[in-house]
Amino acid sequence: MSTVRAHFLVSGKVQGVYYRASTKKKALALGLVGWVRNCPDGSVEGVVEGDKDRVDDMLLWCKEGPRRSVVDDVAVDWESSTGKFKTFSVKPDKA
Repeated sequence: MSTVRAHFLVSGKVQGVYYRASTKKKALALGLVGWVRNCPDGSVEGVVEGDKDRVDDMLLWCKEGPRRSVVDDVAVDWESSTGKFKTFSVKPDKA
């Protein structure tokens, strides 16, 4: 199993539509770890680590998001996995 890390930024109508809570639920269902948070510009930022195929599934889901969201773009930076996360959490909003 190959562990990877993706740092993503989702733009569009993604705040106030349960995007973060839905992202956490999906990540936990896929067995992934990391975090997600709101950004001041209205985007949602996150980091996800886990099996490459499951991370790919998560990123595909991010392009759709929860029912009330409207995703314009998902930018992804692939990084080295750190293994520091134990679960997936919603972090406080980025200042």
